[in-house]
Amino acid sequence: MEKVHFIGIKGAGMSALAQVLHDTGYPVQGSDVDTELFTQKPLETRGIPMYRFGESEFGQGQIRVIASNAFKDDHPEIAKCGEAGIPVERYHHFLGGWIRQFTSIAVTGAHGKTTTTGMLAHTFEGVQPTSYLIGDGTGAGVADSTYFVFESCEYRRHFLAYEPDYAIITNIDFDHPDYFSGMDDVISAFQEMAERVKKHLVACGDDSQVRRMAKPKVPVLYYGFGEHNELRAEQVRAGADGMTFEVFMHNNPLGTFTVSAYGRHSVLNALAVIGVALLEDLNIDQVKSRLATFGGVKRRFTEKQVRGNVVIDDYAHHPTEITATLDAVRAKYPGKKVVSVFQPHTYSRLETFIDDFANSLSGSDEVYLCNIFGSARENNGGVSIESLMEKIPTSRHITESNIGQLDGYSDCVLLFMGAGDIQKYQSWYEAR
Repeated sequence: MEKVHFIGIKGAGMSALAQVLHDTGYPVQGSDVDTELFTQKPLETRGIPMYRFGESEFGQGQIRVIASNAFKDDHPEIAKCGEAGIPVERYHHFLGGWIRQFTSIAVTGAHGKTTTTGMLAHTFEGVQPTSYLIGDGTGAGVADSTYFVFESCEYRRHFLAYEPDYAIITNIDFDHPDYFSGMDDVISAFQEMAERVKKHLVACGDDSQVRRMAKPKVPVLYYGFGEHNELRAEQVRAGADGMTFEVFMHNNPLGTFTVSAYGRHSVLNALAVIGVALLEDLNIDQVKSRLATFGGVKRRFTEKQVRGNVVIDDYAHHPTEITATLDAVRAKYPGKKVVSVFQPHTYSRLETFIDDFANSLSGSDEVYLCNIFGSARENNGGVSIESLMEKIPTSRHITESNIGQLDGYSDCVLLFMGAGDIQKYQSWYEAR
């Protein structure tokens, strides 16, 4: 069996794919920057060798190289493979071929992909052998899997490399303004993706942009709260164990379900999972039981108690996601003061949605703003953190030197949000 080398193995998708291949029996190794990232812990647990860029050891025998989409063709390690005559496959192209051996289920959408993928994987693996790849860096390869559940990203239309049996669309929204020109461009990409689905599309029918899509060649099962959906939830309420709701399929009652997460978006995510389970004729009682024990995914509403406060780490980095996260916080902790510590991710996103960010963050009781986190493709822009602070006059700037501003809070929810390195701010607070 050929060895597989991952260039950029610590990326969330790359780490998860490396775990899948390792569990399936492939000898796996990889390279990346020396910085410690949370995605490397499951690789270390599996004993997967990791090298600094430029120090990789390929050894003897056949090797297959998979490269992260975060790096261009002129990356030194990719270029070195070219000089040595070693073909390099991109992550999404390899994955597009890999999924063909399973009944594959893609989870896509502007928001909620990772949590829905995790929920779907947790539910299905309790019913049938299931392998999965989740965008929080979690992956598992199971021998003789019937299903392969995976997160499918719309950025740069990478999801067009896949031809899944089923696809879930959680929603459609304008994001990644460094690539997409606007909402019409985003819808066009999702439309192209839908035409690649082989069996059935499961889509949120409450989302107005989803409803704008032309009917694809495969049937569509719409889910949501509205009566115009074939699969819907009613009598939604928050309780000690999460969100509880009644489910109806074509107006026929399927019973009471509970998902151990909060916010109405969590109910929508659960409906998407139920929809695919129904299409595959899985045991609905087993599905119900698995949804009630879903433990969440990394960096999505991850909670702990610190000095009398509830501290939450969340990946929310788009205004829609911030609103959904605050909705979940209010549902679980009604009456508590909510203090948001937010780090914008990329200059182009903040510049495009600055008014929306200000509006969504206004759902907090108090707001602290961190310096903008850039990216490998974007280190500066025409906007600053002061630009957002002007839109939220009561907000305060927070850095390592003044993290002590948070010390005065007690019996509050401290919500750290962002897709960059917001966790270091949380660590600074916790270490005081």
